[in-house]
Amino acid sequence: MALTKILITVKTYPTLSAKYDELVCTAGFKEDGTWIRIYPVPFRKKSYNEQYKKYDWIEVDLVKNTSDFRPDSYRPKSFDSEIKVIGHIDTSNNWEERKKICLGKIYNDLTELIAEAKNKKVCTSLAVFKPTEILDFTAELVDRNWDKDKLAKLNQLNLFETNKEGKFEVVQKLPYKFRFIFKDKKGTESKMMIEDWETGQLFWNCLARHEGDEKKAIADVHKKYFDDFAKTKDLHFYLGTTQAHHHVSLNPFIIIGTFHPKIELQTRLF
Repeated sequence: MALTKILITVKTYPTLSAKYDELVCTAGFKEDGTWIRIYPVPFRKKSYNEQYKKYDWIEVDLVKNTSDFRPDSYRPKSFDSEIKVIGHIDTSNNWEERKKICLGKIYNDLTELIAEAKNKKVCTSLAVFKPTEILDFTAELVDRNWDKDKLAKLNQLNLFETNKEGKFEVVQKLPYKFRFIFKDKKGTESKMMIEDWETGQLFWNCLARHEGDEKKAIADVHKKYFDDFAKTKDLHFYLGTTQAHHHVSLNPFIIIGTFHPKIELQTRLF
């Protein structure tokens, strides 16, 4: 595929892989406005210059991920392939340039979107979705630690070794699952998990600020996503399916990012 230029819009919270250790799923838009998923990416092991931010333009040598049936799934040509950051789109004029690229196609009917995902000829697995109404944002307590057997296997294989100074420290597992509860244009109510890296990082930042008080940290995350994003922003979701659940789950989508410019009260004429 040679070098591909991609506008990064999605970075999920890191997960552990028994084969590759800590990995991040990245997604974004090509120059023609079509979606592309890049996985696996050992993001935190990349050099500082390669650690792209959201809405950075990057260039990377990609090949089709043949282990993934979803048509928009690619992977770096090699695990050490260089990722070059070549630009960035900021939030000026209420995200105007971002809107041109990211809001080309917007879904607001979840049943329609799921049908496209299940249709093997279409197999939609990434989408921009506009909820009609946000009902709540919740936090559910889950296991606090990574799977011990998986960690032991990774340590045995020395996959965490990075340099002479010591071992690579795996990212801390989030002890909560965060979810939006919302309605689509037909009034269908859904509860969907969000796995955006920024959500997890916000929790850790709030936890540090509140000196370990998880209730206060969760309240701050709720305030950001429900009181701010859901009530005062023109909130869209970036949705993506998981490979394991794409064909078997009633709803295979999770929220992998948000698009949240300010609400514009009227359309500009010029």
